[in-house]
Amino acid sequence: MAALKRSWIERSEEESRERDTHLDTDIVEDEKIYVASYSQLMWWRFLKHRMAALAGVLVIILYLIAAFAEFVAPYDPEQSFVKYKFVPPMKIRIIDAEGRLHRPFVYKIIRERDPETLRNIYTEDTTTIHPIRFFVRGTEYELWSQFPTTWHLYGLDVPHEEQGIFLIGADRLGRDLFSRLCYGARISLTIGLVSVVISLVIGILLGGVSGFYGGSIDNTIQRLIEFIRSIPEIPLIMALAAALPADWPVVRLYFGVTILLSFVGWTGLARVVRGRFLSMREEDFVMAARFSGSGEMRIILRHMAPSFLSHIIASLTLAIPGIILSETGLSFIGLGLRAPAISWGVLLQEAQNLRSVALAPWVLTPGLAVVLAVLAFNFLGDGIRDAADPYAR
Repeated sequence: MAALKRSWIERSEEESRERDTHLDTDIVEDEKIYVASYSQLMWWRFLKHRMAALAGVLVIILYLIAAFAEFVAPYDPEQSFVKYKFVPPMKIRIIDAEGRLHRPFVYKIIRERDPETLRNIYTEDTTTIHPIRFFVRGTEYELWSQFPTTWHLYGLDVPHEEQGIFLIGADRLGRDLFSRLCYGARISLTIGLVSVVISLVIGILLGGVSGFYGGSIDNTIQRLIEFIRSIPEIPLIMALAAALPADWPVVRLYFGVTILLSFVGWTGLARVVRGRFLSMREEDFVMAARFSGSGEMRIILRHMAPSFLSHIIASLTLAIPGIILSETGLSFIGLGLRAPAISWGVLLQEAQNLRSVALAPWVLTPGLAVVLAVLAFNFLGDGIRDAADPYAR
């Protein structure tokens, strides 16, 4: 009986110590929250949104690929493999036909021609293995047009004339689609970012001025917004894009399409900013800034605009997918960027040919890249919108 009583006392003391430990941990966590800065609270809130965190990692990877496209892509986007037109995606293996383990490799591809349809048929020669090497030397390029080098992320040791590696296949001219997809990400992703930044600046400035001053300035800006919004957006973008000269160089055409998309996209944000400014211009913190001698533009940009930062950030991240889709659609129908420019929309022009889609469905891969990028930006925007207001439940 004494042993049972002693055991019960020891168990009670152990449970009491565990409760004290948990209580101390909760107190420490609460203290961390109380003394945390606003940016720390935003970061903790963002990490709780698992899909947004995963989407953020994916967006970073996409932009790294766009920034280092020459290094990530195994070949020049215009480099043609004449013997491998419409070659299907190659299978990466680690076990050969005899069951032996190897480093990642691909088999040698043999091209034959169907005597009836005259189509190229590609088969694997299981007797010849081509190991995949990382950080290999290949075609020379200039990284960011400044640093000449020949290093690539991956490739084969065999000469270009013998065989290439095609992770997602080749197009009708025998060009590696993965390489062209990497180069296309540079334009498709940056055109959305640049266009949204321009729209954001115009929207905040004009919307803020409209809501802050009111009167005739407000009426003028609102009538301009109503005029732009009264025109159907898709026909307006198509008409403006069609007005761009077809003989413009790639860089000028890129900036032309970017400015056109910005011209149409700022009106929605300007309306929202104007409404928030109308409700905030008589708030105490705005009056205090005025009495302290702050200028009007400083009040707009340093005091009023940050007060609804969550909506601005969400609008920024959620607007980028719309710009990417607009550029892709314009380029797909031939009114946006044109060859020799390389964007995901330009690459999708290959899918306009039903014969190409039937024979080589992998030419639709740029469409999957667009879907992936749009979903990533949408999830990221949702997470940032929630994290920007960490005190909300």
